[in-house]
Amino acid sequence: MTDRIVLAYDVGTQSTRALLINQFGQILAKSQIKHECPYESVHPDWAEKDADFYYENLCHTSQELKKEYPELFQQIEAISITTIRDTVVCVDRQGKPLRPAILWLDKRKAKGKPEISQMARMFLKAVGMEETANVQYQKSHCNWIKQNEPDIWEKTYKYLLLSGYLIFKLTGQMVDAVASQVGHIPFDSQSRSWQKRGAITRPVFDVEEEKLCVLKESGEVLGTITLQAAEETGLPQGMKVIAAGSDKACEILGLGCISREKAAIGLGTTATITFTIDHYLEPERFIPPYDSIIKGCFTPEIEIFRGYWLISWFKKEFAEKEVKLARELGISAEQLLNQRLEEIPAGCEGLLFQPYFTPNITMPTARGAVIGFSDQHTRIHIYRAIIEGINFALLDGMRLMERRSGHRFEEIYLGGGGSQSSEICQITADMFGIPTIRTQTYEVTGIGCAMSAFVALGVFENYQEAVDSMVQKKDVFQPDKEQHKIYERLYEDVFKNIYGKLSGLYERLYDIYHPSDTSL
Repeated sequence: MTDRIVLAYDVGTQSTRALLINQFGQILAKSQIKHECPYESVHPDWAEKDADFYYENLCHTSQELKKEYPELFQQIEAISITTIRDTVVCVDRQGKPLRPAILWLDKRKAKGKPEISQMARMFLKAVGMEETANVQYQKSHCNWIKQNEPDIWEKTYKYLLLSGYLIFKLTGQMVDAVASQVGHIPFDSQSRSWQKRGAITRPVFDVEEEKLCVLKESGEVLGTITLQAAEETGLPQGMKVIAAGSDKACEILGLGCISREKAAIGLGTTATITFTIDHYLEPERFIPPYDSIIKGCFTPEIEIFRGYWLISWFKKEFAEKEVKLARELGISAEQLLNQRLEEIPAGCEGLLFQPYFTPNITMPTARGAVIGFSDQHTRIHIYRAIIEGINFALLDGMRLMERRSGHRFEEIYLGGGGSQSSEICQITADMFGIPTIRTQTYEVTGIGCAMSAFVALGVFENYQEAVDSMVQKKDVFQPDKEQHKIYERLYEDVFKNIYGKLSGLYERLYDIYHPSDTSL
C-alpha cells in the first residue's frame, strides 16, 4: 500500500521535533533541535522564552527534512502540531508578541485573591476549595501580568497558549485545538469551550472574552500555510494545518490508550499517569480532567511536574564522570547510568526519594526529600532512587484514580524519553505489578499528533482504526513477583506516609522563605 504521509511538529520543553509519519505509525524521517537553554530566568523562579524561538526551531527542522528527504517531503498531505502545555503568549492585533512567553515551569505569583461573590466564596469554603482557588489565582500568569505589566495586558489582543501562537505563525489565524487548552485559563472541560461569565471559578482566570481565541475540535482544519510560512518552513502554500491536542493528549493517543483499562505513563520532563474514559471524572476532588482528542472523552491525569527533568538535574550535579565518558564513547550519559541500575537492588537498600521538586495544587508547599541514607549508599543508589521515587509517586496517582473510577488497570503503556531504557521499563513493571508495554517508538506524542491529521484526511474513519494501524506492541515487560512484593511493602509502609509526616516541616520551610505570602 502506498504511504500516506503527514508532518507532525512536537514542540517540547527541551527540544523541537519535526516527524514525517505514515499511516502505519512508522517514522520515516525526523529532524530534532535540542533547546540548549530551555528558558531564561531574569528573576528567581521565572521561566521565560522568546516565543519566536520555538517558531524558528520549527522552521529549521522543516527545512532540514526538506533538504535531507526531498522526495518524502513532497508527499506530505497535511501537518499537525502539538506543544507543551500551560505556556502563554500575549500578542497584539498583528500577532506580534508583547513580551516573552511564560512557561509552565514559571513559579512567580500574583497577589491577592479572586474577586468571587460572597455566595460563591461560601460555597468554595464549604467544599474545602477556597484556598485552592486562591492558589490557582496567584499562579495564573494572566493575573500576574495584569498586576505587574498592566500596559502589556491593555495592549494584548489575544492571550494564546504556545500552540495557538505557532498555529498563528503558520496560518495567520488566531485559533487553537480544544484538546490543547491546558493551563491557567478560563476553559470548561465539560463543555469543551470557554467558561461562561457567570461560572463560579471564572474570576480565578479572568481573561476577557475578546482576548480568547477561536477553538476547534481535533481533526478539524485550523487554517492553511501562508505564503510567508511557506517560505520559512519550506512547506507548500495552502497546505492544511489540522487540529490535534497538547503533548500529553497526543501522547496517550499515540500509546493506544483509548480504553480505560490501559494506563499511559509518560516518562518525560513532566511525568504523568493518565487514561481515557468516556465520561467526566475528576482524578482528584475538584480537579477537572483534561479533554481527550477524542470528542466526548476525558483523560484524568496525575502529574509529577519535575519528572524526568530530575535525570538532567542528577547528570548536572552528580554524574560528571558518566557525562565525560559518554562523550568519549559517543553515547548518552543516560545509557551509561541505566546500565548500572542493575547493580542496585530493588528499594535501593532503604533509600527512598520523594520527587516533589515542584509542588502541585493539592500539595502547594511540598518539596523533594530523600530518606534512608547510610554509609553503603552511592551516587548510583541516588540515581535509581530518583527513578523509583518518580514511579512511587505515579503509583500513588494510579491507586487514587482506581479508587475514584472504580476499576483496575490491566496494562501500562510507556512513552517519553525514559521509556527508551529497558532497565527503567522493567523497574516500572516490577513496581506496578502489571504488564508494562513499550510500543514501536518512544516518539508517541508525534504518533498521536499525526493520527488527528490522518483522521481528518479520511485515511481512518475514527481513532480506533488509527490506533489499530499505527500502534504496535514492541516489548512487554512482565513484573517480577518477588521484586513487586518488596516495592509494595515499601510503598504501603513508607513512601505513601512520607508526605504526611513531612508536610508540617514543608510548611515551616515555606513560611521561612516566603514570609510575605499569607495565602497558604
